[in-house]
Amino acid sequence: MAPKKHKFYQWSKLQIMSRELINSWIEYQSAIDRILALACRQVWIYDEDLGMLHLETPERIAALTAPLASLQPDCLRIALRNSEPLQQRQPLTRRLLTVYSHNSAAQQTPEQLGHLRDSMMLVDDAHALVRFDRNQPRGKLLIDEPDEVMPYRRRFAEIWAEGGTPVTPTTLGL
Repeated sequence: MAPKKHKFYQWSKLQIMSRELINSWIEYQSAIDRILALACRQVWIYDEDLGMLHLETPERIAALTAPLASLQPDCLRIALRNSEPLQQRQPLTRRLLTVYSHNSAAQQTPEQLGHLRDSMMLVDDAHALVRFDRNQPRGKLLIDEPDEVMPYRRRFAEIWAEGGTPVTPTTLGL
């Protein structure tokens, strides 16, 4: 008697990749919320001064807290061309950097990088929001695109490695 043949179906995770062009500030703000909602392990930000990211909302702070609570190293890195607004007008973000100082850091990039005009938010090795010019909303949102995100991760790592001035989340003085 011949053995019975069984059909086995292999189920795999359905991966939905997405590339979207961003053309307005409203689309940009929506893209920030969408990409932060995906954050599980890591968020790396390179920006002029965080001003256009509007991180100072309870919802966005909560979204940044999720990966920080994972206790993995380097969960949140923020590289800024101008750290003054963070130090003077963004208490929620500063508090986040204080509470999670063991796996987060912010630094002001050195002057030799001042000519760079783009901005990027990188999430979990697979997602990115890239704005091409600091004064314009035009950019792209990449969801589940690890191959396309990789050059941005390398670029961020190079920017971070240039060093700069660490941003102290606490205010010193009397």
